[in-house]
Amino acid sequence: MRRKFAAVVAGLITVDFIPNLDHLPQGQFETLFQPGHLIIAGDATFAAGGPPSNVGLTLNRLGVPTTLVAKIGADRFGEILRSTLQLHTHDAPLGEHLLDGIVVDPAESTSYSVVINPPGVDRIFIHCPGANSTFRAADINYELVAQAGIFHFGYPPIMRSMYIDGGRELVNVFQRAKATGVTTSLDTAFPDPSSAAGQADWPAIFQSVMPYVDIFLPSIEELLFMVRRSTYQRLLESAHGDLLKLVTPALLTDLSSQFLEMGVKMVVIKLGELGLYLRTAQQNVLAGLGSACPSHLAPWADQEIWSPCFQVKVVGTTGSGDATIAGFLSALLRDLPPDQAVTTAVAVGACNVEAVDALGGIRSWEDTLARIAAGWPRRQLKLDPAAGWHEDPASGLWHSHAL
Repeated sequence: MRRKFAAVVAGLITVDFIPNLDHLPQGQFETLFQPGHLIIAGDATFAAGGPPSNVGLTLNRLGVPTTLVAKIGADRFGEILRSTLQLHTHDAPLGEHLLDGIVVDPAESTSYSVVINPPGVDRIFIHCPGANSTFRAADINYELVAQAGIFHFGYPPIMRSMYIDGGRELVNVFQRAKATGVTTSLDTAFPDPSSAAGQADWPAIFQSVMPYVDIFLPSIEELLFMVRRSTYQRLLESAHGDLLKLVTPALLTDLSSQFLEMGVKMVVIKLGELGLYLRTAQQNVLAGLGSACPSHLAPWADQEIWSPCFQVKVVGTTGSGDATIAGFLSALLRDLPPDQAVTTAVAVGACNVEAVDALGGIRSWEDTLARIAAGWPRRQLKLDPAAGWHEDPASGLWHSHAL
């Protein structure tokens, strides 16, 4: 029997090793990280990383019954990963079923990442793909998918089988998932520009897979790099590395239109400290969302919303985008309207950055809503009313009337 209020989260999974570098002075990364230097670190954190862990376990903490789907090796890192995930089964709505989709392949090694997260500098990853490189559509149990409301897949640009051959395996994953009647959701990751993933024909891959994707949730940097490479380079150079400074509503409208035309029903673009952008399709298109389809489609149709972030002290950004996705999907599964969905999404993302790891800052669904209701202030965002945008003073959200 299908559980509309449930999720299956699949994709890349890894063991994250995160040394504590909070004591290092800000703004001296290039000075400190030099050949021959000894850098003293604090206690390290071992954590599971990647969407099955970050999105899946955040959904679990938000009260959504979730099953994780991923591929690991029969090695020491695989044991560490399973034992780390096992710690979350005692409070999981599905209990032991949380790990039902984890595949162990003795012929593969388990993926691991070293996360370098010094103060005032974006994270640096040293990553071994391991078993993620051979993850295929056949590694997914579609009987599990058929029981859920949402199937979310994350990070295909770091999973070799997902982008070779024109993304044939990625298309296979989403064709088979969508055929079960579930609502499908896709997130990306920033590919190494010099790698095969960075050279893949992502516009063509997206053109093939998007007819089977209901909700697309990339970051603005990933999206521009993969489908507007020249624009990405131009903005990066003009902004001296801080691309977010030059993101405009017109650019977001243009990008989201491109994916709505491919068949996506909701485009959710993560904007870092600038918040979250949502664009939705017409009501007749939204009707094909699948099992997590809102009971009232009219409030969701033809929406364009920009949600500013909430104010927090940032401790770490590991998994912040994944937490934001979990907040959005949780709201959709709870049949909330779009304003509340984007608000809870940025709220869960804000809670995430208050801890060094992906889960330490995540609160329960009830605690998160209580924090919002208590008047949690947002970061300032100013959009041009002349361009058709206006701010709702009650919610702090910006809405477009230009569509």
